[in-house]
Amino acid sequence: MFKNKGFKKLLAITVLTLFMTGCGVSNSSNNGEDGANKPEGKVFKVGISQFVAHPALDLDRQGFLDQMREDGFMEGENIIFDIKNSQGDPNLTKTIADQFVADKVDAILAITTPSSQAAAQATRGTGIPVVFIAVSDAVGAGLMGEIGQATGTNITGVYSADPVEQQMDLIREVLPNAQKLGVIYNAGEANSVSNVQRIREYLKGKMEIVEATVAGSSEVQMAAQSLAGRVDAVFMPQDNTVMSAVDALIKVCQDHDLPLFTGDTESVKKGALGTLGNDEYDCGRQGALLVARILKGEKAGEIVPEEIRKRTLLINRGTAEKYGITLPESVLERADEIID
Repeated sequence: MFKNKGFKKLLAITVLTLFMTGCGVSNSSNNGEDGANKPEGKVFKVGISQFVAHPALDLDRQGFLDQMREDGFMEGENIIFDIKNSQGDPNLTKTIADQFVADKVDAILAITTPSSQAAAQATRGTGIPVVFIAVSDAVGAGLMGEIGQATGTNITGVYSADPVEQQMDLIREVLPNAQKLGVIYNAGEANSVSNVQRIREYLKGKMEIVEATVAGSSEVQMAAQSLAGRVDAVFMPQDNTVMSAVDALIKVCQDHDLPLFTGDTESVKKGALGTLGNDEYDCGRQGALLVARILKGEKAGEIVPEEIRKRTLLINRGTAEKYGITLPESVLERADEIID
């Protein structure tokens, strides 16, 4: 009936195409759970949720972005980063996580415990992968079950349990005669509560702990002033609320001749006396490696969460001199960085 061979070939191709379309065959694959393989030419979208703006968390974010570029994920070419900051507002943190889910992002990087908890809650049952970083107690926060085991969910990340025992040893080494230590933190942050509990247990019978709690960054200055005349030194753990107002804390401590030790390195650069702290920039890079693995096809729930891989002993010798403190040679010899 059809003598034109070219026409016959065209008809056959058309029929085959219609048949494949009717059966739902497609060249593109769906996301699948935890970031399955994506079609060639896919532009990924990653939501970044940061709880509050301060130098340490900004370093986490920058390290993440830098490492993603090194891994070949170029902004505007094959990936889009939607960066949100909740400015310490838990309600906004939840809203941001819900929006990422509505936008069907390919993955969420959650910076800090509150952001991670909100992302975990919002993505439950969706399959959207969540990678947490800057989380001190990931088990206590409900983000993972046991150390050294994959979660089996849509979550993985980098946990950074603060070395509070070593931080306390540093304080006692620098100030061997100190008897009372003020600790300032937000009792609403699970990571801070966990760290302060560890401090209490470790210093029991060695130093008296005087706590000053805040609910918001605007309370930091007053809380710090409440410690003046009552303690020999002050310690600020990696608390997001207090760290967002660390300049006010440093000023109060300097005005009242109170040596300030912290849980983060950036505050030492600003004028605190010292810390053995996490390398936040490298933490962000470490988190990026996990996100890259997920975008390349691995399932988040099969990737074992990792402990932060790098810590730094940082000492501000200039601050010590202002306080009239002679730093032990043993501390100076161990220091990774000394600020004059």
